[in-house]
Amino acid sequence: MILTAVGLSPFAAAEWMCHVASATSVAGGTCRHRQGRCGSVPRGSLAIRIRDELGEVWSDQRFRDLFGVRGKPGISPAQLMIVLVLAMAENLTDRQAADMVRRAIDWKYALGLPLEDPGFDFTVLSEFRARLVAGSMETEALDVLLVALAGLGLVKSGGRQRTDSTHVLGRLRSLNRLELAGESVRAALEALAAVAPAWLATVISDSWAGVYGSRIDDLHLPESQTKRTALAVAYGSDGYRLLGAVYATGAPPWLRELPAVEALRRIWVQQYYRVIDGDREKVIRREATEQGLPPGRLTLVSPYDLDARYSEKRGKGWTGYKAHFTETCATPADDDPETGRPAAPNLITHVATTQATVTDVAMTEPIHDSLHSKDLLPGEHIVDAGYTSADLLLAARARGITLLGPLLTDTSPQARSGGYTAEAFTIDWQARHARCPQGATSTSWSPCTQRGTEAIVVKFDAATCQTCPTKTMCTSATRSGRQLSLRPRPVHEAVQQARAEQTTDQWHNDYKIRAGVEGTMRQATHVTGIRRARYLGLPKTTLEHNLAAAAINLIRYDAWLTGRPLDRTRTTHLQRLFTRAA
Repeated sequence: MILTAVGLSPFAAAEWMCHVASATSVAGGTCRHRQGRCGSVPRGSLAIRIRDELGEVWSDQRFRDLFGVRGKPGISPAQLMIVLVLAMAENLTDRQAADMVRRAIDWKYALGLPLEDPGFDFTVLSEFRARLVAGSMETEALDVLLVALAGLGLVKSGGRQRTDSTHVLGRLRSLNRLELAGESVRAALEALAAVAPAWLATVISDSWAGVYGSRIDDLHLPESQTKRTALAVAYGSDGYRLLGAVYATGAPPWLRELPAVEALRRIWVQQYYRVIDGDREKVIRREATEQGLPPGRLTLVSPYDLDARYSEKRGKGWTGYKAHFTETCATPADDDPETGRPAAPNLITHVATTQATVTDVAMTEPIHDSLHSKDLLPGEHIVDAGYTSADLLLAARARGITLLGPLLTDTSPQARSGGYTAEAFTIDWQARHARCPQGATSTSWSPCTQRGTEAIVVKFDAATCQTCPTKTMCTSATRSGRQLSLRPRPVHEAVQQARAEQTTDQWHNDYKIRAGVEGTMRQATHVTGIRRARYLGLPKTTLEHNLAAAAINLIRYDAWLTGRPLDRTRTTHLQRLFTRAA
């Protein structure tokens, strides 16, 4: 009856049972139908080939700390991890993934399940993700897979790697400040009504249900600016009243620990303040030009996700996160000279998920730290200008890494006008003075700290500079002489060397390989769907991105095994016409 239900012929069923026997074995061997092909899936599939080639990647033993030791045994966490990764590879929802476990033969084979296995309820996947986050195992999917791939010699330290970032939209609705205030109160009321309805009924009046009973939407808010200002103050007063009740002496202490209440408290600190004079209370909403607002990196944008931030890059604004992907990258010179087959696929070695306001340059060293912990430090790291600085060049060099990326150009007035930049001056580090292009020697050499960075301020004599025939090319000061701000010698010389190399054809030729990382960004956003986060909060979004990276690695490994190209080059009708003619 099972064979009839799934529509298998006796021969296909025999092949399948051979697959199941090998998949459920401890050794994880393969059946006689190599290359992941069988009668029911004649062309094979990623799920079958991955099981055949990699065997058991994740084991239940790695997840033992996430589950209790008493009670009825549950579903294998290793199988659940495979389901999560395969679901990302096909961009499936939890419900669709659970359905695939029930009906897809290749998924059952990858999981080592018999045909008659009924699968599980899709809510199990959500619970498993919550356990992974609670156990700080957000990166487990990618880290364990990299160990397996390293065992095959496909990833290792040294070589070339490249990094780029992309914006990720949070799983939340964009709110203006008025909506944020009202929705924060509503979210706290909803949470309190769910866990302490009797207590809440004694704190608020019936009228609050009419105001906060449904979602706060700008379409239903007044258009008049005067009325909107008054409504903002009303929201502020209600928020303070609710917080006062929660933090009152007679209130249950555990109410303060509710995430929605904590969100309301933090948002009110950022958006409001109040003045209490005896029995009189005045609630004031903060304004950027008067009372001041917190910087963007601290500003909360939603009561439902306290990790999401609003940021802008190249004129594009978004609310959510930023994902940094690092991958290996081989050149055509690394291919097999006889077959032209790449020696290894380009594989993602690290994913870092940050708040949207975190700059790229702040992630260069953390990425190197993470790669070092995996024993996957590159010999050459190709990045764009956002990840480079003079200090990072030296820090990477100390690790044995060549940080290949353009330094930001000199933006001084002299550089913009074609005048004398700092590179035009001769620096005598031993004598602690500088000589200008006209031969004048500096009169002052002062080590200092500028915005937390070590620097050296070099000044020239005012009288000499004011009478210099090339003054207009050097300084616009009318009462003082030229002043240079230098970095310490190692940094200064590293910058000069890097900027000189960036003008050579060899450097530009080596840097061309960075463009390939854009394909990874597209694969991550279009294949696994990470452009919009599936879950709330930075930890779960980090888990999502590591699952996506593991899925992309499996897709690339499968394509490398089968010799199937990943890119789908579009060909026009005209191109096909002349291709056939040739």
